Amino acid sequence: MNQTHYFFALKLPSETKMVLGEHMDKLREIMPFSRWVHPEDLHITLAFLGHAPLDQLESAVRNVEKAIQRVNPVKLQIDKLGTFGPINSPRIFWAGTEDNADMQLVRERVFKACLDAGFKLETRPFKPHITLARKWIGENTFKQDLLNKGQSLQPIPLELTVRDVVLYQTHLQKTPKYEETTVFPLT
Repeated sequence: MNQTHYFFALKLPSETKMVLGEHMDKLREIMPFSRWVHPEDLHITLAFLGHAPLDQLESAVRNVEKAIQRVNPVKLQIDKLGTFGPINSPRIFWAGTEDNADMQLVRERVFKACLDAGFKLETRPFKPHITLARKWIGENTFKQDLLNKGQSLQPIPLELTVRDVVLYQTHLQKTPKYEETTVFPLT
């Protein structure tokens, strides 16, 4: 049985998703990953909730709404490509952002709001990124020089302004797979 999952994330502007989608098409030709993310699903995760009982989810929504009141939109710059997982066979290929105090503030507030609602969250340090693809399937091992080649294809640095935090619901059998359930404008 498929259980739906929820997560809070920064919603990327449509223009940014379009530009990244075009460049992902080029990257796909040089980087054999099993699954590439649909451009509409691109985001920066702030807090992954997993399966969420309705009362707990509603509490998190109320807490997040209150926590990010009067928080300004976040100006970001996508400035690097990287991977997570084994160096020779990465699990995740991502585009990352520069360190940004405004984004850290939003993340801290959303994270605390979810903890206060009773969620047990990931304890690893926050590394803001946009997942582009999953699971290396190349015949040869992954080489770091592919990141340099990929970087030359990417519009890096790419500047954007994030204006919304969103609660997404996952639908694994659909494409795109993430549904916006609640939008919290940054004002």
